[in-house]
Amino acid sequence: MRTLSLLALLIAAGCATPDASPTSDAQDTPSESTVELMNSSSVFPEGLPFSEIARVGDMLFLTGMVGVTPGTLDIVEGGIEAESRQTMENIATMLEANGYSMNDVVKCTVMLEDISEWGTFNGVYETFFEAPYPARSAFGADGLAVGARVEVECFAAVPAQG
Repeated sequence: MRTLSLLALLIAAGCATPDASPTSDAQDTPSESTVELMNSSSVFPEGLPFSEIARVGDMLFLTGMVGVTPGTLDIVEGGIEAESRQTMENIATMLEANGYSMNDVVKCTVMLEDISEWGTFNGVYETFFEAPYPARSAFGADGLAVGARVEVECFAAVPAQG
């Protein structure tokens, strides 16, 4: 199942063709010329074991973001509304530091420590986008990184040149 998911990802990113064999080496390891890992250290402190953004072809895969004060792993104070706003601001900062914007986001996955806080999160979230909004899914979680109440992971598309 994992190989088929990787194949679908590579097809969507333009790194493979639909008729490619799922067992070929090209699908197991994308070539170095099609993968770029980006770190600006604009939000998270340096030295963490992940990249801010992975670019595969024309797709950007953003690391899950929480409402930390930039440069630290400290969650902002003020409850779900303040944390949601900081999370979304951090996403915008991370994108902009790497040459992209919130307009490039096509899908978000939202994880909430308490799903009953969905309405509050949603009120903040919609101020960061304009219609038509990115695709989105959400679910309740039992424990998020660094004690966060909300985490948002996004996918973005590289804008067409022209």
